[in-house]
Amino acid sequence: MYKLTKLKNGVRVLTIPMAGVESVTTLVMVGAGSRYENKKINGLSHFLEHMFFKGTTKRPTALDISSVVDGIGGEFNAFTSKEYTGYYVKAASKHMDLSLDVLSDMILHSKFDSAEIEKEKGVIMEEINLYEDTPMRRIGDVFEELLYGDQPLGWAVLGTKDVIKSITRDHFVQYISDLYKGGNVIVGVAGGIADEKLAIDNVERYFGELADEKVPAPLAVDNEQCQSKVLVKYKKTDQAHLSIGVRAFPVDSPERYAMSVLSTILGGNMSSRLFIQVRERRGLAYYVRSGADHYRDAGYFVTQAGLDIKRIEEAVSVIVDEYWKLTNKGELSDAELTKAKEYIKGKMVLELEDSQSVAGLYVSQALLEKEIKTADVIMEKIDKVTKEDVARVAMEVFKKYKLNLAIIGPFDTGKKFEELLK
Repeated sequence: MYKLTKLKNGVRVLTIPMAGVESVTTLVMVGAGSRYENKKINGLSHFLEHMFFKGTTKRPTALDISSVVDGIGGEFNAFTSKEYTGYYVKAASKHMDLSLDVLSDMILHSKFDSAEIEKEKGVIMEEINLYEDTPMRRIGDVFEELLYGDQPLGWAVLGTKDVIKSITRDHFVQYISDLYKGGNVIVGVAGGIADEKLAIDNVERYFGELADEKVPAPLAVDNEQCQSKVLVKYKKTDQAHLSIGVRAFPVDSPERYAMSVLSTILGGNMSSRLFIQVRERRGLAYYVRSGADHYRDAGYFVTQAGLDIKRIEEAVSVIVDEYWKLTNKGELSDAELTKAKEYIKGKMVLELEDSQSVAGLYVSQALLEKEIKTADVIMEKIDKVTKEDVARVAMEVFKKYKLNLAIIGPFDTGKKFEELLK
């Protein structure tokens, strides 16, 4: 069971003891992602994540920081999304205090040395190049660009090269001043916690200097759609990559559990409908998978695949046909429904044996959702999903005018694909 404590400066602390676990993951999550940016600083949230590892007043170099964590056999890293940024250290339980020391030092006392900023620009440029040269990874960004257009949810987390080149130390300082506030920070401690009170006291000791302020919510996304859309990015490749999907539900929607079951049935594993139809029976793709993503005020369901260029139109038709089938509850058997639900629960059980996964589950809920649900509650909600629920959700989201198709491949135009969606 977890415990949620709010400190005097607004920082929330989540302690999640795990019996029989010898590690502790300390995760600091901040409501500061790319949807909080404007066009002049698009990519700054991710750039900042990099710079926190480049030296503090106490540990002046990146080597000084990494040597501390390496010296206890720990793991540490960070991640940036559109709605949050996270920083974590996973180590033996006895090193929890040191983990908090390192994380707070990075977040509160980084130097942002101008020379290091200039060097790191090259690193990020190469990260952007990596994505551009890897369509399998890039196609997700193209799909969100199609879905949300020229608004923050439609911009890439990495930003653009031109913006990255223009960023200065002052941008980092201002961004932290705007978003790294007590009311916008959650510290999760999960694993072998011997003394919860001590853990909470230590968080207060290390993060107590954060200002007691909240941060305004990001601008609401324009989520309207009245006709199907296609976006093709030309790239000379031997394989076409596509994402095809529809707008769906925000993170707090009660329909997300039925959507989770639906996405598992369609493309969640190697026995899913799309894997069988697209890969096994027709040999159209090496990979094909489906999933649902949820933001505060928006969400979507999407299928991704890497396909034979000459047979991509066939693949689109097969995928869409499978979408339509699920709008009829008679197309779904009791056995298939049960298998999907057991798959979701089984994967969750495996993930929650790891303190890092547990910290991520609870802290992300605390940051983005109205309530924190334990794993048992989530699995109970999955168990309650019926065939009627899956069909109802499918009928709501799977409509021709809601279809969105993003493609990376050697195609000069998207006209023939637009015809497929009509």
